Amino acid sequence: MVPPRLILVPPSLDPNTRTDETGEPSEQPAVTSLPGNVAALPFADHREKLRILEALLFAAAEPLDEIKLKSHLAEDEDISVLLDELQGFYAGRGVNLVKVACKWHFRTADDLAYLLERYAVEERRLSKAALETLSIIAYHQPVTRAEIEQVRGVSTSVGTLDILLQTGWIRLRGRRRAPGRPVTYGTTDVFLSHFGLESIKDLPGLNELRASGLLDGNLPPDFTVPEPTDVAALMPDEVPLEATEDDDEGSEMDDEMLPPLSDDEEPDKP
Repeated sequence: MVPPRLILVPPSLDPNTRTDETGEPSEQPAVTSLPGNVAALPFADHREKLRILEALLFAAAEPLDEIKLKSHLAEDEDISVLLDELQGFYAGRGVNLVKVACKWHFRTADDLAYLLERYAVEERRLSKAALETLSIIAYHQPVTRAEIEQVRGVSTSVGTLDILLQTGWIRLRGRRRAPGRPVTYGTTDVFLSHFGLESIKDLPGLNELRASGLLDGNLPPDFTVPEPTDVAALMPDEVPLEATEDDDEGSEMDDEMLPPLSDDEEPDKP
């Protein structure tokens, strides 16, 4: 049996060796072209940072925001660049890194969803009234029950709102500064995650709704679709849920009971 022979390959012929302008071997490895469906490996200095983000996102039970992820890296690190690079690295794979509701998490590729159908939980379809109510809340939030009924043109049962609250798609925001202090409703991050929206502003507009056939073609000329907004803080016309109408009336009565100031007196400065 003849032993194998070792052949030295010149640097110019070695595909793993890069040469500089003078023809001398370079310390940097040669860059070989990869097929379009194969993601290029990250640079060595980024690899450890990407591994940290990958481990955190993989082990997390719920989506993580950039502030939480950045707390495990250096303060001057550009977390957005790293996440974009990691997202591109997982593009085209069975598991994708997606951003939903300003948070990041791994999700099975959409085209492979059929593989997990046997594990999917059967969900009950929402009624037409619940879908209409959810749409009004999404586009008109913060909105009260009376305002929902005004848009729909029919009364809205409490059970419909209870079902939407149980799904976690809507929440109680606060109370309207109006007689009776009615409760205001708004959407949640669970709503954005379920429908694959990064923010509430990604809801379809008038042209998109009309193109998809969800709106009647014979609409009034002045018909418009409100621009949805979802501000976590209470609006100026809202008060906290704990506030009642008696609280404001009590403060007004206290002001009326104060004695008038004389000409020599000045009100206390805050």
